[in-house]
Amino acid sequence: MSLNIEIPAEWRKFRYRGKTLEELLDMPLDDFVELLPARQRRSIKRGLTPAQIKLLSKIRKIRMKGLDKQKKVVIKTHVRDMIILPEMVGLTIAVYNGKEFIPVRITPEMIGHYLGEFSPTCKRVMHGEPGLKATRSSMFVAMK
Repeated sequence: MSLNIEIPAEWRKFRYRGKTLEELLDMPLDDFVELLPARQRRSIKRGLTPAQIKLLSKIRKIRMKGLDKQKKVVIKTHVRDMIILPEMVGLTIAVYNGKEFIPVRITPEMIGHYLGEFSPTCKRVMHGEPGLKATRSSMFVAMK
């Protein structure tokens, strides 16, 4: 199954385990799986979940219609455990982090990673200054 995907010039020099992006796109899924790290390879060999199959079919439908050329199509998904495949490169996928959908633009360097890695579920804690308007009791603490 060969996909007609326009590849920008800055992505042409990209290589994944010695294969160019064009070679990865022309490669059948079974051959591509052999290039993946052990955890991802085992996950795909055991079979995709129904949710992953649904996401993959949405992606393929958008590719076949050519809607990805407009670059305005955003696919929303809750499937954080989907492994990024070469056919996803160039798309924007909004991944749910438990509160909101975080748009993730897929680049060739993300191939082999999980979608959830690019949509953090926890925010960094930013504490205020101690004693200043923190609580009602600290209102009467002498300021330095």
